[in-house]
Amino acid sequence: MASLTVGQLVFPSENGYKVWEDQSFIKWRKRDPHVTLHCHESVEGSLRYWYERNKVDLAVSNSAVWNDDAVQRALDSAAFWVKGLPFVKSLSGYWKFLLASNPTAVPKNFCESAFQDADWETLPVPHHFPKQHSLIKFTFAIETVPSNWQMHGFDQPIYTNAVYPIPLDPPHVPTDNPTGCYRTYFQIPKEWQGRRILLHFEAVDSAFYAWINGVPVGYSQDSRLPTEFEITDYCYSCDSDKKNVLAVQVFRWSDGSYLEDQDHWWLSGIHRDVLLLSKPQVFIADYFFKSNLADNFSYADTQVEVKIDCSRETSKDKVLTNFIIEAGNWYNHDGNINLLSSNVANIKLNPFPSGTLGFHGYVLLGKLEKPKLWSAEHPNLYTLIIILKDASGNIVDCESCLVGIRKVSKAPKQLLVNGLPVVIRGVNRHEHHPRLGKTNIESCMVKDLVVMKQNNINAVRNSHYPQHPCWYELCDLFGMYMIDEANIETHGFDLSGHLKHPTQEPSWAAAMMDRVIGMVERDKNHACIFSWSLGNESRYGPNHSASAGWIRGRYPSRLLHYEGGGSRTPSTDIVCPMYMRVWDIVKIAKDPNETRPLILYEYSHAMGNSSGNIHEYWEAIDNIFGLQGGFIWDWVDQGLLKDNENSSKYWAYGGDFGDTPNDLNFCLNGLTWPDRTPHPALHEVKYVYQPIKVSLRESTIKIMNNNFYETTKGVEFEWAAHGDGCELGCGILSLPVIEPQSSYEIERKSGPWYPLWASSDAEEIFLTIIGKLLHSKRWVEAGHVVSSTQVQLPAKIDIVPHIIKTKDDVLSTEILGDNIRISQQKLWEITLNMKTGSLDNWKVEGAPIMKNGIFPCFWRAPTDNDKGGGPSSYYSRWKAIHMDDIVFLTESCSIQNKTDHLVKVVVVYLGVLKSENGTLNELEKADALFKIDKLYTIHASGDIIIDSNVKPSSNLPPLARVGVEFYLEKSVDQVKWADVRWVTFQNKDGYGIYASYFGKSPPMQMNASYYSTAELDQATHHEELIKGDNIEVHLHHKHMGIGGDDSWTPCVHEKYLIPAVPYSFSIRLCPVTAATSGQNIYKSLLQN
Repeated sequence: MASLTVGQLVFPSENGYKVWEDQSFIKWRKRDPHVTLHCHESVEGSLRYWYERNKVDLAVSNSAVWNDDAVQRALDSAAFWVKGLPFVKSLSGYWKFLLASNPTAVPKNFCESAFQDADWETLPVPHHFPKQHSLIKFTFAIETVPSNWQMHGFDQPIYTNAVYPIPLDPPHVPTDNPTGCYRTYFQIPKEWQGRRILLHFEAVDSAFYAWINGVPVGYSQDSRLPTEFEITDYCYSCDSDKKNVLAVQVFRWSDGSYLEDQDHWWLSGIHRDVLLLSKPQVFIADYFFKSNLADNFSYADTQVEVKIDCSRETSKDKVLTNFIIEAGNWYNHDGNINLLSSNVANIKLNPFPSGTLGFHGYVLLGKLEKPKLWSAEHPNLYTLIIILKDASGNIVDCESCLVGIRKVSKAPKQLLVNGLPVVIRGVNRHEHHPRLGKTNIESCMVKDLVVMKQNNINAVRNSHYPQHPCWYELCDLFGMYMIDEANIETHGFDLSGHLKHPTQEPSWAAAMMDRVIGMVERDKNHACIFSWSLGNESRYGPNHSASAGWIRGRYPSRLLHYEGGGSRTPSTDIVCPMYMRVWDIVKIAKDPNETRPLILYEYSHAMGNSSGNIHEYWEAIDNIFGLQGGFIWDWVDQGLLKDNENSSKYWAYGGDFGDTPNDLNFCLNGLTWPDRTPHPALHEVKYVYQPIKVSLRESTIKIMNNNFYETTKGVEFEWAAHGDGCELGCGILSLPVIEPQSSYEIERKSGPWYPLWASSDAEEIFLTIIGKLLHSKRWVEAGHVVSSTQVQLPAKIDIVPHIIKTKDDVLSTEILGDNIRISQQKLWEITLNMKTGSLDNWKVEGAPIMKNGIFPCFWRAPTDNDKGGGPSSYYSRWKAIHMDDIVFLTESCSIQNKTDHLVKVVVVYLGVLKSENGTLNELEKADALFKIDKLYTIHASGDIIIDSNVKPSSNLPPLARVGVEFYLEKSVDQVKWADVRWVTFQNKDGYGIYASYFGKSPPMQMNASYYSTAELDQATHHEELIKGDNIEVHLHHKHMGIGGDDSWTPCVHEKYLIPAVPYSFSIRLCPVTAATSGQNIYKSLLQN
């Protein structure tokens, strides 16, 4: 009677009580959290399942899809994950679906078996992103499960970083609360006769009710953890022809939403798999594997805590009378599933357990000799199988998982894995698919791991919630250190001055602890997890302390981690700051009173073209004791596929769906695009994260193996020497095996490159040493480059300014009004406008190459980081002086010198704000922001030397760049360069121009684009960009850094700023044809 009363109270009724607005009521009839269950029928079946699972590798990632095909692939994955599990049935597929505008608009009795849904409007599973349905009252469809309903055209995706998308009025949510109603049908397999049935939801966003055949079976919330109800008594028998009806009502908003204010898309629905689990009347309900390694790692004592559910059959006291509990560890050497040869440890019941506080199960003990240890470098795994037998020895139930033997511990200022202070080369990862939202596909998760491992990433933080259970299996298999994070974030409370954070409110304590406990209990057996996280950006309070105390008391074998409250509270074993500057983390590492290691929780905000300064972090991490790595923010741009007006697709961000409030493109801050194509910054990450590093110190080249477990036995080293951009020679570098955390030194003069260096007349010589894998691994094929370093060898000769070697060629000069035409026979022709001082036209053998002049340039289309900091941002300061509206007017232009072999033209430009008449008056001259003196020296050889002297106004902010810009014909689209000593721009026939630095100028930077600076500045999405009629080229003497410490302050380091001071630089231009080489032109300038 009591449960009926609770049920009437919990489920929708006329009494006005809204359970989804009560933070103290978070679940009803929900089973206790536990590890992922597989419900095997036998030991052989368990081993066969993991044998198949162990096949996952690089090839799987090749089938990753990011377009509309992903809808079917998600269903395929759901089926794949239960393959070989006879007592697990996936309910994922096509469900009847209705979206009501609010809970009161839900059709009455929709949960009843007799409810007629045949006349519901149907929506085919989308093969495109459909037009969004308006939410007047409700809309009908056939919906796929798992999915987010917004990704099928219902309701709106909403992106916010911190602000809640609903009024901040906890625990209440808006009356306008989109409510999804789901119905599906199933039958119980005949083979399940007499067994118990569990209904398992991997995750539902954000709160939901469930009914079986009209009977309420439970309520739950927490959008990222499983919910399980027993439904044995509510299903039709196995021999019945009747189909069971599962009805689910999902609320977009609930009181739980206040604990889920993470920086990602707000998406709703049954977004992970729905399963039926079949168990015997007495079954294995949960288990916890522990290993205690000997000090010398020669053996490991193992322990398994097992919980038995006997609630419907017998008392706990009679379990050991009627049943036998056994366990074993199997190691898969060669793919066989021979029970005798692969069993490496029997784990037997301890009849006299000492007891663990709060644990009321059974304890099995064992010993494993010479264990193969798990680490990210060597992810060795064993198959743990727990067996429940009846008194006659028949198997009643069987559970299994992969386990790793490893030890996580602490030392002063160090995190230790198997006694070694591993370095965390990490990244933050949201679950994100551009077509599916929060729904997962096996191949796409594998793709993430493959790309991470191939770019030397060895750790992932699950930001900011527990992720799909298969993600953990894959991280165990591939070798990836992990921080597992509770689904708690209350960032938006920071914006309220009148509300306490939930962590300080007793009424929220149960909800917060439930999320922490649920995460730990589900994921406790995964070797990859080295630390639990209490959540993200939720301040700090007693509810955190309580959660930390529970973890430390129940599962002390891992570290604890939480940044809130200043990253150094008693609830964290790791100092874990966000976006702390390099100099500040160094101070903490050197603080003798701080005994914890420092691992950056988030750093190197990778928004847009970013992740600058990361090498400075790693110079500190590699050299200062107490610094142990960090997690870059973040892995993937969270763009969602959306159709534009012409039905082509683009990656949408906040506001593109009409969502308000929104934080625009702040969700696009990954190292990869949404389809996992690397951003350029990922190449820099791979470099600073590489475990094998090469350095040149005086006359010695040092090769350091920074791995902790892996020798260089499986790596082949190659070398290559380049002089002035040309390869001088290359070969295999024969080295002895370098042990972990050891180095090998080569005297520079004894290396195989030395004779080439000694005989070369090159001005600059660089040595490149790379390390390639000799053998394929799970995540990569043989030949993959794991390490690549280039060092500059000492110069043999003094570097002197380049010169133009004069020839006897004669210039042809012709005055045509305001223009002067200069040419050399029919090889090339230049037209200079003597009124404006611009090079209006340049032809090479009659082919048009350049037009519209060469002008100074100090402005760039702002990056996301340029805009960080509001009024104090670089962008705001540039806009305040109208840097983007500066025009360069000619104060004077004259021919300084003219002979048969050269012409010198002097031009003075003044950079002023754009005016209507385009002329200069004396006041404008006095207020000029820039004065630029240019000297064009045009040689008969076709070389043009441009000497520039720039004098900015002293009151200007740091400059975006200092250089020149010009426009090429659209056909001149073939570009080659050498870092950037020189560059050539040629059309398909080989005609074009060469450019290089000149004289005492340093190497330049270069940009060439079909899109103008103005176009790039104005466009907000890629598809808005329209290719112009020419190619805009920039040659930079200086370019301001792009930043990367964060994206919300002006944080470019001072040494990467360009102060408004005078600059001088020189550029050389000359014509090229198909018969000429940029490298040869460059070499011709070198003085011998």
